[in-house]
Amino acid sequence: MTTSPAPGPIALPVTAVTCLEDRAHVERAAALDLRAGIQRLRLGPVSALAVDRTLHAELTADQPASVLDVRIVRDWTPRGPVPSAGDDSALRHREHALGEERRELERRRDRLHARLDALGRLAADLLRDIGAGAGAGETDTARWTRELDRTDGERASYAERLRTTDARLTALDAELHAVRQAMGRTEEEPAELIGHIELTVEATAAGPAALRLTHLTPCALWRPAYRAVLDGDALTLETDAMVWQRTGEDWSDVRLTLSTARSALATDPPSLGEDRLTLTDRSAADRRTVDVELRDEEVGDPGPTPVLGLPGVDDGGRTRVLHSPEPVSVRADGRAHRVPISSFTAAATSEYACSPELSPLVTRVVRCDNRSGHALLAGPVDLVRGSGSGGRGSLDFTAPGAPVELAFGSCDDHRVVRHTEESRDTAGLTQRIVVTRSVRLDLSRFSAPGEHGDRVVVVRERIPVSEVAAVEVRLRGDACSPRPDEVDADGIARWDVTLPPGGRRTVTLVYELSASAKVTGL
Repeated sequence: MTTSPAPGPIALPVTAVTCLEDRAHVERAAALDLRAGIQRLRLGPVSALAVDRTLHAELTADQPASVLDVRIVRDWTPRGPVPSAGDDSALRHREHALGEERRELERRRDRLHARLDALGRLAADLLRDIGAGAGAGETDTARWTRELDRTDGERASYAERLRTTDARLTALDAELHAVRQAMGRTEEEPAELIGHIELTVEATAAGPAALRLTHLTPCALWRPAYRAVLDGDALTLETDAMVWQRTGEDWSDVRLTLSTARSALATDPPSLGEDRLTLTDRSAADRRTVDVELRDEEVGDPGPTPVLGLPGVDDGGRTRVLHSPEPVSVRADGRAHRVPISSFTAAATSEYACSPELSPLVTRVVRCDNRSGHALLAGPVDLVRGSGSGGRGSLDFTAPGAPVELAFGSCDDHRVVRHTEESRDTAGLTQRIVVTRSVRLDLSRFSAPGEHGDRVVVVRERIPVSEVAAVEVRLRGDACSPRPDEVDADGIARWDVTLPPGGRRTVTLVYELSASAKVTGL
């Protein structure tokens, strides 16, 4: 049995990538010309970040052939300290020249600082000598003046040279920063650590074979992004994927698959702790009173629990897989690359909605059905309408066929002011506590001159919903102005308010909370 290495590395390009939330599953392919017997092949280069334990190789050949061993071998090639004569770019030569000049200026600055320190000590010694001589009766003022003038002149000269050197260093730093930024935008640094695949195969006969190799690679991730275009009564929603990768090699014309699988999460079930329940007798005072509490509860369809630590990824509790319809190329520059996934246009309905308790703004809300054929994951949405870009919103997880709801910004020509009043009373012999609450909403529409047409604003205000029989909530329809058009089971009162240009309307909601005297907490 003999093994012989191949004369040179065989190219092993990336053909398909499955991008996960925080890593990528890479598939490579190569055509091999095998000889009979056992042989060792060297393929690559490949990313040095490939995870060794995930390497898997398969051979397809007309004659029986099998993979005996596959491993990744990494080579360390440190960059040289100086640029080569002709291979490097003008930017790299300029960076090297600026670096050499900066190092020389730093050495000159150090020498100037040392010279100025010595001159400062010399001036101090000279002043001390003059003081001692004057105390001893010496009067050689001409020599003293000459020495002081010479010392001060040298100090001024060296200080000026130091200022010039510091100014040149500042200019060099700015130019060096600009050159490095330009290099970062136009050039790729050669990898210091390069990986190759060493493949040992056994073939019964010589002939061609196809190799398929897969492995995991970190430093790659994706997140969903959307673009919604509103054109009249039609909404076009484009689904894109923002892909980042810094794996050390570019992905050129690869089949891209996007998955929400979380391979990094542990599969062990959570540990169970002891939950002990105890029963205690209620006191007489506790049996005479009912303690209630007001709380706010979000109303909506129960959705999936957000994934902690992974903002913007919400797959509804199931692994979702999306495919790019066309081969894509993603450079290994660590920047965001937008990859189109799907697009659909559907009939949309819109309304001008306002919930004054939450916000005084009137917002245009557009709704349509999800006709993309796949689930829409949570992510940012670029909003576009006839007048141009309308800003950025967010989209929640939406199942296929479920309604999509997008807020296309607030209407600046509307204003809503909310006033609340509350009164408390005790009814006669029953001693029932009655709390009356009144909510007044003042709606205004400030229209531009020449604007025509009425606008319907959907106003929603909530009424408490009682969960205990001891507390009753009653809507006082006779005191409401006007009476709500609808009150659903969750206590949301709705009015369809028509506002003409420059119009004003007032909506009043009145309801009562009634409880017996033994109820506390209201």
